[in-house]
Amino acid sequence: MNLTLSAIAALVHGELHGDGSLLMTGAATLATARPGEITLADNAKLARQLVASAASAVIVPRDFIPEGRPCIAVDNVHAAFARIVQQFRPQRPKRNVGVSPTASISASAQLSAGVEIHPLAFIGDDVEIGAGAVIHSGVRILEGCRIGAGTTIYPNAVLYDNTVVGERCLIHAGAVLGGYGFGYNSSTAQHLLCSQLGWVEIGNDVEVGSCTTIDRGTYGPTTIGNGTKLDNQVQVGHNCRVGQHNLICSQTGLAGSSSTGDYVVIAGQAGLRDHVHVGDHSVVGAKSGVMNDVEPKSRVVGLPATDEGLQYRCVAAVHKLPELRHQIVKMQKQLEALQAQAVRVEAHADAA
Repeated sequence: MNLTLSAIAALVHGELHGDGSLLMTGAATLATARPGEITLADNAKLARQLVASAASAVIVPRDFIPEGRPCIAVDNVHAAFARIVQQFRPQRPKRNVGVSPTASISASAQLSAGVEIHPLAFIGDDVEIGAGAVIHSGVRILEGCRIGAGTTIYPNAVLYDNTVVGERCLIHAGAVLGGYGFGYNSSTAQHLLCSQLGWVEIGNDVEVGSCTTIDRGTYGPTTIGNGTKLDNQVQVGHNCRVGQHNLICSQTGLAGSSSTGDYVVIAGQAGLRDHVHVGDHSVVGAKSGVMNDVEPKSRVVGLPATDEGLQYRCVAAVHKLPELRHQIVKMQKQLEALQAQAVRVEAHADAA
């Protein structure tokens, strides 16, 4: 599909600057755009990259009108560009496949209206699946699970028995919900697995990334609050309680019985030790190690995680150590010279 700039401007309700008859053959990012394609630059700081880009036109905010290149100014750059991309690369239409005859579904499972179950999915005994839910191929939903209306579970995700998933959730490929917690009784010569009698409970509008694992509680639930989004490869340990509307980035690990408040952000590769709590509206920086409770509205970084401002001052001080060492060596030499001079003066005085 080819579109003129004027047609694109009309599509996104933007203000055209330049030749409206210019024909666009596609849309791409600044770094990958080719001649004939339109790109985006969401702020004036990208002006230098825009100059280097091969794109023939650009979507920009209304307060940034670049020179020497046709552009369309809009209120929301990313929303407009997404609409343009969809015009050039429309998504494949979703086809309702119903319930595949090759899926393995227990006779005791309860499926609500409009449920889709793709080939080779497994649905165990006493499972309940809400209206409009979609279960993709290779998904394994074990006994007693409950899946809310409008939830989609992507290929090869596994839900252990009694897992509860709310409405409108997205469970991505390879996620494992309800696996055994990493808890052992090591008082004897062997490591004996502790009780694994709990379950996992996911709220509404939660997204669980690919290959993320959420362990069941020991006796009760491990819980994920409404609206929380877990990135790929996140580990949530047994008995954890994650609050509402959290953002937890890739490769983060929450040890058993740790918890978070609401609207918490945890950056990539951070780790929480067991039984600590991160308060509401707090931010934990990337690769941080949370060893103690974090007060609400805090920003912590480092290992161990401490106040962001303090940590940055410590880092700045460490970077000055080579210079300080050089100054100390210089001062030591000066002191030794003064001491030698004092000895000579004293010897001369004795001789006199």
